[in-house]
Amino acid sequence: MGNRVNVLGSGVLLLAALSAGCANAGEVASRQWTDAHLHYVDFMQDSEGAQAMIAAMDEAGVERAWVFGLPVMKKWQAEAPRRPRYYLGDEAPLYYYSATDDIVAQAVLSLPKQQQTRLQPFISGFNPTDMHAAEQIERLIERYPGFWQGVGEILTRHDQLTAWTEGETPRANHPALMRVYAMAGRYDLPVLLHSNLTSLREETPIYLGELEEALDAHPGTRFLLAHAGTSGGIEERQGPLGTLPPILRALLSRYDNLFIDLSWSVKDHYLIDDGEPNEEWLTLIREFPNRFTLGTDLVGHFDSMGRVMEEYDPLLDALPKKVAQQLSHGTADGLVPPKGATKSAP
Repeated sequence: MGNRVNVLGSGVLLLAALSAGCANAGEVASRQWTDAHLHYVDFMQDSEGAQAMIAAMDEAGVERAWVFGLPVMKKWQAEAPRRPRYYLGDEAPLYYYSATDDIVAQAVLSLPKQQQTRLQPFISGFNPTDMHAAEQIERLIERYPGFWQGVGEILTRHDQLTAWTEGETPRANHPALMRVYAMAGRYDLPVLLHSNLTSLREETPIYLGELEEALDAHPGTRFLLAHAGTSGGIEERQGPLGTLPPILRALLSRYDNLFIDLSWSVKDHYLIDDGEPNEEWLTLIREFPNRFTLGTDLVGHFDSMGRVMEEYDPLLDALPKKVAQQLSHGTADGLVPPKGATKSAP
């Protein structure tokens, strides 16, 4: 009788576990995704194309995506033995490439209207150290009225990438960008800003003040800090910044207009340890449930979209359902305006 009870008890536990697993699998299968960090082109300004992007979104279950180009292009030098395939491929520099926005616009506009509505295009093709930048963005708004729904990804303090880009070093508080932020606020456009908090050789947030200055000066502009202020080059070289969660907590408490993008390096080096979500980050997300977004950070090639999004599953499964929904799509969907920007008559 005792053995029979044990068997029955084990069977009940197994059935409960299977039921929980099925319920969890159902939640994952029905999860709504917004990819809030998707580059239509790579560093050579090449892309698999708009139809390939939509097909990848369909396969991955991604309903919407913030889509943008890359503001820089890798130079193909005459003495190079082959055409570069990535910005770290050789010692050639990068340069600012404004045509990236037209590439994005023409790609999106080539799609059927129903597919266009799934994409929120951002303007990125400007030099963030050029005082003309804000006017250049306004010209794009005028050229494509009602189309653009954000600005970025703006690349500042991006270790090797900005070091190899020709010209002045971009920083979050550069006077040219201060004009861009003000313009974005007037048009109700969110700003996706890449600004590393530290450098390749420092373990303290030496660039935090630059970000704070930008936030202080523009309380009416919504900022999304790309990769939570990290990058793969730094984390692979010196390990994760141990003070990052407390720094983000302080920033989120102080600035209501700041949001955090959890794509790429922060996902790979902070959020999940050996398949288990990091408790410190779970606590932070629960404290600020409407302030985080997810994304793939793919660059012009989209076949891994489903795999990258699935890597967030352990994090989302550990959060309350409503918080997980905000993280997977709700916050990103609410950050972009319902209609694209239109330039007002003077």
